[in-house]
Amino acid sequence: MTILSSAAVDALKTQLDSACSDPEKGLPGASVAVIGKDGRQLFSHAAGQRGLRASETMDQDTVFWIASCTKLITAIACMQLVEQGRLSLDDPDSIERLCPELKDVQVLRDDGTLEEKEDRITLRMLLSHTAGFGYTFLQEKLIKYGRPIGFDEFSGNIADFKQPLVHQPGKAWEYGVNIDWVGKIIERTTNQSLNDYFHQHIFEPLDLSHISMIPTAEMKNKLAYMHRRDKTGHLSVCDHPLHRPLVFEETDAKSFCHSGGAGCFSTPTDYCQILAVLLNDGTSPTTGKQLLQKSTVDEMFRNQIEHLPSLTEKRFPDAKPELTNPSIGTYPTVEGDRQGWGLSFLISGGKTGRSLSTAHWTGLPNLFWWCDREQGVAGIVCTQILPFGDRHSFKLWTDVETGVYKGIGRGKL
Repeated sequence: MTILSSAAVDALKTQLDSACSDPEKGLPGASVAVIGKDGRQLFSHAAGQRGLRASETMDQDTVFWIASCTKLITAIACMQLVEQGRLSLDDPDSIERLCPELKDVQVLRDDGTLEEKEDRITLRMLLSHTAGFGYTFLQEKLIKYGRPIGFDEFSGNIADFKQPLVHQPGKAWEYGVNIDWVGKIIERTTNQSLNDYFHQHIFEPLDLSHISMIPTAEMKNKLAYMHRRDKTGHLSVCDHPLHRPLVFEETDAKSFCHSGGAGCFSTPTDYCQILAVLLNDGTSPTTGKQLLQKSTVDEMFRNQIEHLPSLTEKRFPDAKPELTNPSIGTYPTVEGDRQGWGLSFLISGGKTGRSLSTAHWTGLPNLFWWCDREQGVAGIVCTQILPFGDRHSFKLWTDVETGVYKGIGRGKL
């Protein structure tokens, strides 16, 4: 059984408390959960307030919009259907039957004109972000193409996912609405809403009650405030970007589009139970329920883009600076690390002590999860601050990871 010493736990708590000690320029509040292979919490702590100058204290029951951390859940759901033979990773015919929109989509050139696809889109391409879709907050040409109306990937309307491709299928890695389309494929295969499928086949088998695409009244009462940091480094509370699920009524059900790429709300502890399934090759160490076969988890952790350039030099522009900061690369690398992409997440080592085969990804309001199967540890660091790439949030993440690996001695567990 993996444990953290009391000294390591105290050091991690001090780091988190310190990060939230100056809410005006640091972090107003943050919550962290770390889990071992046996499904038990190695570390769980929250600090600060649920919002800047808010009276509510941040705690482990605080609910966060986890944004792109949703992509992992959608991928698990998709791979369950692949195991059952209801979907195929490499059959474009079945994908086009389910989503004719993907048959007809065209490619947007840099000059704003459209050209035909040279290849057909597969489920593997969508899960590995090589189908060609982008995000408007990273793609100026998508913004220009969508005007005067524009695209809003967080609207809850499927029309906002009906964007042209930004490159030819299979020719490059590009972060975008690919996994939102995976969500639609799941819905059209199962005749269930994505939220209903998640609850029946993932959340309920794991006994999770504080994670959903449509937050309950209890969850909304514990929702963290959203913040925006200006160029001077000061924070202010702002309206929630993913507004529609928070005011959802049953009469909205037919028109509402669940976002497989960014639509979930969760507590850190509930999300960690999903990570524990991956640590244990597809089976929950807590409930004993098998969500995936080991061979499926292995395939998810296999680099799907070995034929493409490493992501270390990938440029991420700030096409919508209110949502993201510009950056180069997906994560700081170490020697021997050829960053790859699995089925919905980055595969990368790092200077914190994690293994080279570690899966991880992020959420737009600066959330960060990682899952190290080799060393049997996983965790998530949650804040609610825009734009993405907040240096205070990123520092907390790397400090927490470093402290965890130091605490377990970096040994194989």
